[in-house]
Amino acid sequence: MKRLKLALRLLGRDWRSGELRVLALAVVIAVASVTSVGFFTDRIQQLLERQANVLMGADLVIMADHPLKEDFTRIARQWGLRTATTLSFLSMAQAGGRNQLTAVKAVSKDYPLRGELRIAPQPFTADHVARAIPAPGNVWGDQRLLGELAIKVGDHITVGDAMLTLSAVISQEPDRGGSLFSIAPRLLMNRADVAATGLIQPGSRVRYRLLVAGDSAAVKSYRKAIEPKLGRGERLETVQDARPQMRTALERAHQFLGLASMVSVMLAGVAMAMAVRRFVARHLDNVAILRTFGATQGDIAALYGWQLLVLGIAASLSGCFVGYLAQGLLGDILGSLTVSALPAPSWFPVLVGMAVGLITLAAFIVPPLLHLRRVPTLRVLRRDIGSLPGPSVAAYFLGLAALAVITVWQAGNLRLGLMVLGGSAATVMVLAAAAAGVLALLIQVRSRVSGVWRFGMANLTRRSQGSVVQVVAFGVGMLALLLLGVVRVDLLADWQASLPPDAPNRFVINIQPDKVKPISAFFKDSGFAGADLFPMVRGRLTAINDKPVVPENYQDERARRLVEREFNLSWAKHLQSDNSIVAGRWWPKTGGGRPLLSVEEGIAKTLGIAVGDTLSYRIGGDMFTARVASLRKVAWDSFHVNFFVIASPGSLDAYPTSYITSFYLPVGKEAFLSRLVQRFPNVTVIDVAAILTQVRQVIERVSLALEYVFAFTVLAGMMVLYAAIQSSLDERVLEGAVLRTLGAGRRQLLGGMAVEFAGIGLIAGLIAATGAAAAGYMLAEHLFHFPYRVNAVLWAWGGLGGAICVAAAGMWGTRFIMRRPPWQTLRELQGA
Repeated sequence: MKRLKLALRLLGRDWRSGELRVLALAVVIAVASVTSVGFFTDRIQQLLERQANVLMGADLVIMADHPLKEDFTRIARQWGLRTATTLSFLSMAQAGGRNQLTAVKAVSKDYPLRGELRIAPQPFTADHVARAIPAPGNVWGDQRLLGELAIKVGDHITVGDAMLTLSAVISQEPDRGGSLFSIAPRLLMNRADVAATGLIQPGSRVRYRLLVAGDSAAVKSYRKAIEPKLGRGERLETVQDARPQMRTALERAHQFLGLASMVSVMLAGVAMAMAVRRFVARHLDNVAILRTFGATQGDIAALYGWQLLVLGIAASLSGCFVGYLAQGLLGDILGSLTVSALPAPSWFPVLVGMAVGLITLAAFIVPPLLHLRRVPTLRVLRRDIGSLPGPSVAAYFLGLAALAVITVWQAGNLRLGLMVLGGSAATVMVLAAAAAGVLALLIQVRSRVSGVWRFGMANLTRRSQGSVVQVVAFGVGMLALLLLGVVRVDLLADWQASLPPDAPNRFVINIQPDKVKPISAFFKDSGFAGADLFPMVRGRLTAINDKPVVPENYQDERARRLVEREFNLSWAKHLQSDNSIVAGRWWPKTGGGRPLLSVEEGIAKTLGIAVGDTLSYRIGGDMFTARVASLRKVAWDSFHVNFFVIASPGSLDAYPTSYITSFYLPVGKEAFLSRLVQRFPNVTVIDVAAILTQVRQVIERVSLALEYVFAFTVLAGMMVLYAAIQSSLDERVLEGAVLRTLGAGRRQLLGGMAVEFAGIGLIAGLIAATGAAAAGYMLAEHLFHFPYRVNAVLWAWGGLGGAICVAAAGMWGTRFIMRRPPWQTLRELQGA
C-alpha cells in the first residue's frame, strides 16, 4: 500500500507537469476507436439475437424459390406447431394514373407467428397491432407506397389484373427488419387474391416461405425431422441462425470497421512508445537517487508500474466513454440502414476496449521499465551511466507483437489478419521511403533559401528520423481519408461518365409469350424500336459432366450461392455486340445438331466449367443437358440484357418461357411507362436509375462511417506528432534559448517552427494524395475498367490540409518554448 500511495503521489505530480498527458491521450484515442466500432456492432448483434424470432416472424422458416411441398406443413401440424405461408415478388402497382414498382407480399391467415404487424388508419397517425391480415380484396401499403402513388387510404390500387382497395398503412412489419435496404415499397395482400392478379406465371421470380412457431422442443424436433427432406433451392432458418445474410454482413462490417480502427491503435502505440521513452528518460536521475536511499529493483518496478497501470486504467475508461459517445454518431450514420431501432449497447465492448488499451500500453512500457529498474546508483555522480539505449525494432518487439496479435484477433481470421499486417507494413515502408527521399531533396535545397525558410528546413533535416516517423504517422491517416473521400467521389463520377448517355435505365420482366408481339408493336409505335425482347427460362444446375453439383463441393462462397440458386437461361442466334468469345466458338448460323451452350467466363471460372463440358439443368420437372461450346466475356456495365448461360436456337423451345427487355427512357417520357403498365398490367418495370441511387446512398453512408472511424487515425497521427515534439522539447528549448540570446527575434523562431511543422504536414499530405491517386487509378483501371481522371483537388486537400493541421498542432505543442526566458534555460544548463 505504501508503494501504491507513493505511486499515486508521483502520478499526480507528473500529470501536473504534463509529462503523462501525451501517453494518456494516446490510450484514450486507441480505446475510443476500438470501442466506438465495438459498441455499434454490439447493438446490431443484440438486435439479431434478442429479436431473432421477431425479425423472422416465426421460430423457424423454410424458404424456397419454388412452391414448397405440403409435407412440410403437415409434419409441422403433427408436432402441434402453428404455420403460416407467404409469397414475395416484385410487381407494378397502378393508381390515379401513376405506377410504381412494389415489393408484394401475399400472406395467409395467422401471419405473423411472432412479432407484431402494426397498421395505422392514415399516414403519420397512431398505429395499433393488426388483429388479422388484409381481407380479400384489400391491401395494406407502407407510407412510401402512398407517397409514390399519391394516394390515400380508401383508394383503389391495380395489381396485375386485380383491382384492390387500400385499407390501412403498414407502420411495422416484423420479418422485414433485417433488410439493409429495399428497392421498392411494401404492399401486403391476402394470399387468396394472388390468383386474381395473374402475376404468378411460369418463369416468375417468387420467394416462398413457410413460417413455423410453437414450443421450442417441438421446433427442434421438427427441424431434425425436416432437414433431411430439404431439396435444392430450399433453406431452413431458426432463431439461432436467423438472417444469415445480415449476420454475414455484420461480421464483415465488424471486421472492416474493426481493422480500420486498428490503424488508430497502431499509431497510438507509436505515440505511447515515444511518450513512455521520454517519461523514463526524464526519471533516470530520480531512480538513481531512490537507489542510493535503498530502493530495490522491485521497489522501482512496482512504483512506476503502479503509476502507469493506474494511468492506463483511467485513460482506458475515458476512452470507453469517448467511444460510447462516438458510436452514437456511427449509429446515426449506419443505423438508418436497418429498419428496426437499435437497442442500447452492452458492457462487452468496454471489456474489449480496456483489454486493448491496457495490453497495448503494457507492451510498450515493459521494456523501458525493465531498463528503469536497472539504473545504477553511480548515475548520481556520472550522468552518462545508465542512459536509455537507442530505439530499435528489438526494443519495441513486445509492443509490435501485441499489436500483431490484437490485429489478428480483430480480423477474426489468421490469413486476413496477416494480410492486413503485411499491407500496413508495406504502406509504412513506402511512406517512409518517400518521406526520406523528400527530406534528402530538402538538404540540397535549403542552402538556396534564407531566413525562416532555411531555419525551418534545417530543423526538418536535422531531426530527419523523427520527421520521417511524423510524416508516416500523419500520412497514413491522410491517405485513408483522401482515398475514402475525394477519390471515392471521383470514382463514382467517372463511372457514371463512362456509361453511354443512352444506356438502358429500365428493365421490363415477366413478359409472357402471348404478349411478345403486342409489346414489341407497342414499343415500336411509341418510338422505342430498339427494345429487343429476350427469352428467359429458369433452371437449376444439377450436374457438370454428369457429376452432381452441390454447394458442399465448393469452398468459394460465391460458388455456393450460384449452385444453390436458379439460373436464367436464354437462347440466341447471334452474339450480342457487348459480348465477345474468349474460348471456343459460337454456333453456326444455320443451327441444327445437338444443344450447345455459351457460358460467361466469370461464372465458368467460379464453377470450374470449361469448353467441352456438359451441363445438366432441372427445368420444372424435366432435365436439360447440353455441351459448352464457348466462353464469353460480357460487358455487364452496358446495362443491356445479358445472361450467364445462352443456348443455341431451338434448344429450350419446349420449356416454360418468359421474356425480358431493357430500354432507355429519356427524362420527361415517364408517361410511356403508365401507358405500358395500363396496357399490360402483368409486366414488371424495374427502374435501374432508382436502384443505383439507393446503392449509391448505401455506399455514401458506409464510406462516411469509414471516414468517421479513420478520423481517429488522424488524431492518433497528431498524437505521434505531439509525442515527437515532446521527446525533442528539451533540445528545442535549449536551441530557442541560444538563438534568442544570439539575437533571434520571436517572429524568426515562430516562423522557423511554422515552416518545420507545415513542411511535415505538406510532405505527408502530398505523399498521401499521391498514394490515394495511385489507389484510385488501380481501382478504376483494373477493378471497374474505366479511365480514371486525376483530380488536382486531391493534392490541394492533402497538401494544404496537412500543412495547416500539422502546423497548428506543432505550434500549440511548442508554445512553451516562447514563454520560457532564455536566462532560466541557460542557468539550468550551467547548474547541470
